[in-house]
Amino acid sequence: MTVIVLTNCPAGLRGFLTRWLLEISAGVFIGNPSARIRDLLWDEVQQYANQGRALLAHTANNEQGFIFQTHDHAWHPVDHEGLTLIRRPNAQSTPSSAAPKKGWSKASKRRRYGS
Repeated sequence: MTVIVLTNCPAGLRGFLTRWLLEISAGVFIGNPSARIRDLLWDEVQQYANQGRALLAHTANNEQGFIFQTHDHAWHPVDHEGLTLIRRPNAQSTPSSAAPKKGWSKASKRRRYGS
């Protein structure tokens, strides 16, 4: 079983994939091509995706039962002791200028001094 998910890719690439896979939702393709055809399809996706993103998942003879690859994703697959996990980018930390100011708030000062 092979699944390819496209995001923000040209319509021509989607049409190309419908020759071998069934598009079950916008940009989500599923099918059971041979390993050679799957690899050729993935090469075409990587070549013609332009600014888009792509994800390939297919069955494999391993503990998880599948393998996946990404193209231009912020999340990347990482092998961890034989299991493939997804490494997500760190959340952007807030800049120090957005840190709360120390001391009393203006409302608190008004209540305190009766203004």
